[in-house]
Amino acid sequence: MIRNKIYIIILGASLWACSSHLVLHHVPSIVPISKENSADTVLQSFIKPYSDSLAKSMNQVIAYSEIDFIIERPCSNLMNWSADALLTHETRNVRLSQPVFCLLNTGGLRSGLNKGAITVGDLFKLMPFDNQVAWVQLPVSVLPQIAYYLDQSGGEPIANASLENGKLKINGLNDTHEFVWLITSDYLANGGDKMQFFKLAQTIQIKSSTLRSIFIEEAQRQGDLISNSEKRIKR
Repeated sequence: MIRNKIYIIILGASLWACSSHLVLHHVPSIVPISKENSADTVLQSFIKPYSDSLAKSMNQVIAYSEIDFIIERPCSNLMNWSADALLTHETRNVRLSQPVFCLLNTGGLRSGLNKGAITVGDLFKLMPFDNQVAWVQLPVSVLPQIAYYLDQSGGEPIANASLENGKLKINGLNDTHEFVWLITSDYLANGGDKMQFFKLAQTIQIKSSTLRSIFIEEAQRQGDLISNSEKRIKR
């Protein structure tokens, strides 16, 4: 009987998920394959330690919710929570001389959060993309364009701002301000979802943090998710 040998060279692997780390298990460098040992079986045995560790990380409970968090335009508790979490995280230790608000896109939130235990995997379902945080400095003259977009789209997640009768109000904004800071994702800052008003940005700063990692961190901080169903967008 002829035996084939597969030489598997492990260069390295790592996985971060919340505070858990993936532990690499030793795998023999030479795996013999015979008629009784198919390639699929060998591959599954190789992957299993990694998939088991990933499943353990994804199932880690990081928070709880007393109600369902849903996505519903023009605004909902989940849309408010997402925008609030990002704004809170980014401004916790920052002092600015210009007003700041947060804008995300409803289409970027891909899953609700059910009542009960909230796991790391739930936040991955909510935000499956690796979008990074962006700080965008915009002239105040752009605000009517953002207001029009919010009205026409039917509603997007916003924080520290409100839309009523077609006018966008930013908390802390007055006649002396020429610019505002808008915290969003790199995808939107680059004009995603047809948010063309970002082309008028004075400054765009892309951070290394992802929205998902921030959502996970803020969920852990809260323990019991804070639900806010206020109508920030009135059409």
